[in-house]
Amino acid sequence: MTQLAVDIRHLIKDFRSPLRGVKAFRAVDGVSLQIQAGEVYGLIGPNGSGKSTTMKALLGLVAPTAGSCAIYGKDSMKVDSRNDVGFLPENPYFYKHLTGAETLRFYGKLCDIRGKVLEARVDELLELVDLRDARDRRLGGYSKGMLQRIGLAQAMIQDPRLLILDEPTAGVDPIGSRQIRDLILKLRDQGKTVFLCSHLLEQVQEVCDHVGIIFQGKMVKEGRLEDLISLEDQTEIVLKDADETLVAEIRGLVERTGHASLVRTGRPRTTLERLFLQETQGYQAAKGGEK
Repeated sequence: MTQLAVDIRHLIKDFRSPLRGVKAFRAVDGVSLQIQAGEVYGLIGPNGSGKSTTMKALLGLVAPTAGSCAIYGKDSMKVDSRNDVGFLPENPYFYKHLTGAETLRFYGKLCDIRGKVLEARVDELLELVDLRDARDRRLGGYSKGMLQRIGLAQAMIQDPRLLILDEPTAGVDPIGSRQIRDLILKLRDQGKTVFLCSHLLEQVQEVCDHVGIIFQGKMVKEGRLEDLISLEDQTEIVLKDADETLVAEIRGLVERTGHASLVRTGRPRTTLERLFLQETQGYQAAKGGEK
């Protein structure tokens, strides 16, 4: 049996108040989830639902009140469990006077990587996150999306098997958000395991294999994405270049069956985000062709 990348069982985390007589606040209440190696798992829920606390417990940054967390079979409270983990917090802090390459060298040395191995790793990661042209630019001049991508690069500096990402696209424009999601899919193709939390549901839907829905500290729904979003009592048929005559024939055929009903007809819709990306990328391509 394949070893689980993440195994959280009956996790409870209470935060006690320093004020006498004030009841402890339960941020996470009996959450259990398992993540298979090589998949992307999304933990979704509104702000304050317990997503970040669950991640911090998995990272060993906070001690569980009850329950357990394990990474590749190792207790999360043991230091050696973090050897296989790269972490990108929601609001990463970097030294703004360092360049992109200097930042990765700094984190590489913290992970005891040196010399030619470190330089090769820096070059590889800057290429992976598409920041090779900004390698010598100070981080103070990076956009929010660029900072998130350099954050992903530093999380991967020691080539971890598991990446934990807390709101990786928060505050990022649609183009930068698309780049980060494409990078997550690329990491999955490389065999990495990704555990991310977000409240941006559409973005989670695009990249995740499994999804857990957490609300008020409890896991209210969990499973394969396709199973969760499919409507069992509906069948979808998509036609191209169908005229009104054909649509009318199909409608009549459905009515004659007597046991099915046509829910709706019309043109399928894209999303505003996809429209934005299509138009801006088309504009960029057109401008490039004019040069």
